[in-house]
Amino acid sequence: MKINMKLWFPALVRFSIHFLLLICLAANVSAQTRRDTLRLFIIGNSFSQNASTFLPQLAKERGKTLIIGRAELGGHSLEQHWGYVEKAEADPDDPKGKPYSGKSLKMLLSQGKWDIVTIQQYSFLSADSSSYYPYAGKLIAYVKALQPQARIVIHQTWAYRTDAKKFGRIAEGKPAMSQKEMWQKSRAAYHLLAKRINARILPVGDAFEVVANHKKYGFKPDLLFNYNQPTAPNLPNQTHSINIGYFWSKKELVFDPNHANDAGKYLGGLIWYGILFDDSVKNIRFKPETVSDEFARYLRKVAAHTISKKQPVK
Repeated sequence: MKINMKLWFPALVRFSIHFLLLICLAANVSAQTRRDTLRLFIIGNSFSQNASTFLPQLAKERGKTLIIGRAELGGHSLEQHWGYVEKAEADPDDPKGKPYSGKSLKMLLSQGKWDIVTIQQYSFLSADSSSYYPYAGKLIAYVKALQPQARIVIHQTWAYRTDAKKFGRIAEGKPAMSQKEMWQKSRAAYHLLAKRINARILPVGDAFEVVANHKKYGFKPDLLFNYNQPTAPNLPNQTHSINIGYFWSKKELVFDPNHANDAGKYLGGLIWYGILFDDSVKNIRFKPETVSDEFARYLRKVAAHTISKKQPVK
């Protein structure tokens, strides 16, 4: 039977075009689903809790669906998280292997499918690259065995405030001498890990450093405050601090130069949101009530600039 190509060819072309359009439409729908819905699992400590505090509000404002699973314990390192895995694998009934509100990491990771799993080092150890190994690799292999489709993303933590009495260690028995050195060494350690495992980074530490060094918005210690004989409720001037700093608790002046305050949590959340959802943070309206409009605008600019240097998580 002889086929008349003059009759069939236009129909074939139309069919091919429609088929390709359907494929592109399906791809776009799939990509949109990935951008608009995220199942995020966090392995970390108080610093990951800080950075993700306002992430739900940011996602909600932009119409995103965010589901977060957490295996976070204050002050915990990669080595400690891995230690719990070893205990749970050796004996699933051992309560020492179930430190996350009575659950093991395997139990938490097995609650559905996760798109992204984040890891980080304990801030005090973050500038000591040797402290990451072999625990980071073991944790990642464990996660991938349970969630092979999940992407591993590294949360780059931040250096302590410039007036901290002690900074994170850069080697056994050797602390960093300044905020800048802690940031430089921790940044190098996180990037080395990212290179070794081919993972993306959430550069919260870089964003914190930008703020710390800004002439107008960078925090400057109050040299006029009487730190030796403080009187409640007086506090030193801590304008534009993104760390908690000084506060009164039970008639005692307490100092926390490590953890993020609302402004720092906001900055961290912007970085996480922008990279994980591959979405602009420039026009975000939400901000914590404790952060001024002016400072919030500046923090959004810092976040957008920092994110622009990074490829989004695909």
